[in-house]
Amino acid sequence: MAATGTETKDLDSHHKNRLVQLSNPHVANMKEDVLYHFSLSTSTHDFPAMFGDVKFVCVGGSPSRMLTFIKYVAKELGLSHPGDEYPNICSGTDRYAMYKVGPVLSVLSHGMGIPSIAIMLHELIKLLFHAGCSNVTVIRIGTSGGIGLEPGSVVITRQAMDACFNPEFEHIVLGKRVVRSTDLDEGLAQELLHCSTDLSEFTTVVGNTMCTLDFYEGQGRLDGALCTYTEKDKQAYLQAAHAAGIRNIEMESSVFAAMCSACGLRAAVVCVTLLDRLLGDQISSPHEVLAEYQQRPQRLVGHFIKKSLAPA
Repeated sequence: MAATGTETKDLDSHHKNRLVQLSNPHVANMKEDVLYHFSLSTSTHDFPAMFGDVKFVCVGGSPSRMLTFIKYVAKELGLSHPGDEYPNICSGTDRYAMYKVGPVLSVLSHGMGIPSIAIMLHELIKLLFHAGCSNVTVIRIGTSGGIGLEPGSVVITRQAMDACFNPEFEHIVLGKRVVRSTDLDEGLAQELLHCSTDLSEFTTVVGNTMCTLDFYEGQGRLDGALCTYTEKDKQAYLQAAHAAGIRNIEMESSVFAAMCSACGLRAAVVCVTLLDRLLGDQISSPHEVLAEYQQRPQRLVGHFIKKSLAPA
């Protein structure tokens, strides 16, 4: 497991040929694999040439946010030049966006919620597999609602939990209930926490993240089109979540953790909190304040990548 500092600047020295693996025996027998939602195919694109050098993949929910992130990382890594443009590799579709800079970074974007990110992850992991990538770290960066934290705090996820506070992701496959673990790489979480200490710019904590199926009732909000519970009910639920170690709520972490874990990928979730849900439901901070909050996970992850790639 890669550590920060001068101990391990060479990623490969710690992950000897840890190739990306699939948990699906059928793919090996396919003559062509069409990644439909990326508008990419193994018969029309040279995946090893395009993506074989990728070591870091960052995923998030907003194409514009992720384009801003790729520009930021390019600058941090000294790979940007005046007038540089970063074309969308998935320009043949409007479902997802993908950007890449240099030999070490690929950035994708997904929409909101488990179905959208799950589709993206299936095709992303297959892309990395077909490209022959090794020693890849995957990080989700995004926004969330906090529980008991000041707005603008950053949460690094220890475990992704469902709405009943269980550290698992439940999926229905062929009509049967399949439950997968949502454990994330604890060592990576600690590395990211150390990087936050390096920056010393904003509060960062390691805590559990609750992943829900919707933004309103699923998160106990009182301001949706439907609501059958009281403020007292809501507060009791959120306090119980806090007692279970949950420090933020979003809608993608459980399937992200489950799929990365099942395929042996080192993964982390880093989200900024836009409000404290114990104090309200609606996000009312000024646009410029929210824009700065959203840059915090980017700065943290950018620093982590830069530090990981720095020469010994």
